[in-house]
Amino acid sequence: MGSRICGFLRRTGWTLWLAALVLGPVQWAHAASPDPSLVAKINAATFEVVIPRAGNDPLTYEKPLPLDLLPYQERTDKYFSVGTAFAIGHNHYVTAGHVLLAAVGDLTGAPALRDASGHVYAIDKVEKFSLQQDFVMFSLKEQPHDNASLATNTKAALNSVVYAVGNALGTGVVIRDGLYTSDTPEDENGRWKWMRFSAAASPGNSGGPLLDQNGKVIGVVLMKSPNENLNYALPIGEVLNAPDNAAVMDKRITYQLDVVEDTQTSTFKAQFPLPAAYADFSATYLKLFYAQGDEQLKKLLQQQGDDLFPHGPGSNHILHETPELSLFPELIVRNRSGQWSYTGRELNRVPLSGNGYVASGYVGHNFLIHLRRPDDMQATTFYNDPKQMMDLILKTGYWTREIGPEKIKITSLGKPASSSTYTDDWLRHWKVFVWSLPYINGQMEVFALPVPDGLAIMMRMNPSMGTHDSLADMKALTDFFNVDYGGTLAQWKQFLADSSLLPEVLRDAHIDFDYSKHFSYDASNISFGYPSALQSITPDNVLFLGVGYYQDHGKFALQPGVIQVRLNSTDPDRISVKRHITPSPDLDDNFKEAWGKLLHKQHPFDGVPYNDGDEMDVAAVIDPPASDAPQELYTAFYGTQGTHKPEAMKAKLKLLTQQLKVKSH
Repeated sequence: MGSRICGFLRRTGWTLWLAALVLGPVQWAHAASPDPSLVAKINAATFEVVIPRAGNDPLTYEKPLPLDLLPYQERTDKYFSVGTAFAIGHNHYVTAGHVLLAAVGDLTGAPALRDASGHVYAIDKVEKFSLQQDFVMFSLKEQPHDNASLATNTKAALNSVVYAVGNALGTGVVIRDGLYTSDTPEDENGRWKWMRFSAAASPGNSGGPLLDQNGKVIGVVLMKSPNENLNYALPIGEVLNAPDNAAVMDKRITYQLDVVEDTQTSTFKAQFPLPAAYADFSATYLKLFYAQGDEQLKKLLQQQGDDLFPHGPGSNHILHETPELSLFPELIVRNRSGQWSYTGRELNRVPLSGNGYVASGYVGHNFLIHLRRPDDMQATTFYNDPKQMMDLILKTGYWTREIGPEKIKITSLGKPASSSTYTDDWLRHWKVFVWSLPYINGQMEVFALPVPDGLAIMMRMNPSMGTHDSLADMKALTDFFNVDYGGTLAQWKQFLADSSLLPEVLRDAHIDFDYSKHFSYDASNISFGYPSALQSITPDNVLFLGVGYYQDHGKFALQPGVIQVRLNSTDPDRISVKRHITPSPDLDDNFKEAWGKLLHKQHPFDGVPYNDGDEMDVAAVIDPPASDAPQELYTAFYGTQGTHKPEAMKAKLKLLTQQLKVKSH
């Protein structure tokens, strides 16, 4: 239909931020104004809907906030505005449903009404509510002295003059004229008709009255059309005729998970009794709303179950290819052709002291981050202090707070509002943190997966009402989160020392090394070792463990697919052991050709050294346990810079393979 003037909270992971609007004196913008005798009454019966500003700011900034750059009223105002409300009888007030919902789950306090003189009135009871028609009726704990209210007209005439009243663009309550042009059925099944009108409406107008030429309420201003100069209001008769003492939800809601294009659409249908105090209304609504979202996610995963990665033919490409040794996190996403593929790449990198860095990118609604631990920060501190972790991420300078024309860098979010852990279906152990951002009524959710050189991170920011949904989404997305494990041997030593950090895939692998002497790897499927005569064994060696998705006793499990040890981060000399899976019939000829070379030990897997650019390589297939048709094969590889005698290269390969053992499953 149209875009919500105040921004309707949608179940999409990202939601619109609330604008900080301010109240000013009543202004007029019109070609034909109402009778002057009505002006004072309209002014007295129309209010801002406001939310308290945060009293204490837990954030730290690069410098004191230059609040003097803000207009005086904005920097001294203890509230910010989210819309407009109006009175239609003794202690009966109406606003848009999405205006009140904008404050549900608010971090700083309950919404209230504010009059033109600046007096604030607390909401007492919510009396009527309709999610689908987008209105709410409520009472106040304290009545304004004049008890002004607006009369209603349920039979407005098409093409008549109308006035849209509201707190437009934060400039104060403005009255703007236009015409009531037409009616249009609501989208789902035409249960009622929206009023369309040409009077200007801006952010802040949501919930304000649409008046006829006599100053009577004919509708509640709700939406602005993005494509034409027409706006939408709910006829006031729909409010008056709605069930008394009931909150009704009967609205179609569409849900989507970032890794699939398919959506889950269902009707959010529920009802609960009113009147209720705002806190009780808010708690009950959120309970039902969150349950609806949880059920949609559950249904989506169930309906897609047979085709969700790693199931279904669209997964075969990933299941049969060698892990790519990506330390930057990715999401496994299904494209339009039904094929699953790794999605996400590093778009920016900011260096930190001590060889650390923050690499970042995004997929869908998710920031993806690889945070490399600075060498001068203790591993125990890094993995167990979320404040310091976030302080490092903030060094990128991406997160700022706008004050007038300036963007002030946020340097710390302080301690998280909540900390927990989560274990995904691949038995990886995530650290989960939520930080509050009261100045925008928002929260930041972080899922951090420990890896040897730091953390692989998935992060979101959204209004506080969206936190529950985001956490549920992100838990589901962890099963589609791909990252390999890598770091220097010095980093691995500290990482392996803390068993709480280790995923199941690493618990199965016993990694041992003695600098200048030997390196060994022993897991359920393969073991090997080599002396320093093959490749120097130092703290600067870089060990990569590329993980893949393999069937194990009828179930899929995360298991090593590549073990590679580089001489260091700049020298490409390396040894590696790779796992290869026989291709499924639906895979293209490239897979089948590569498998044929492995089966027949053809170049480059024939043990014959060869030149590859400015380095020399040698590789061989390891004989599997006795089998007429092996389902998987392993290769051993050694590569070094420069040109070397073939006999020397073969001797290096022998040092690697003589202790290499492929085990039976």
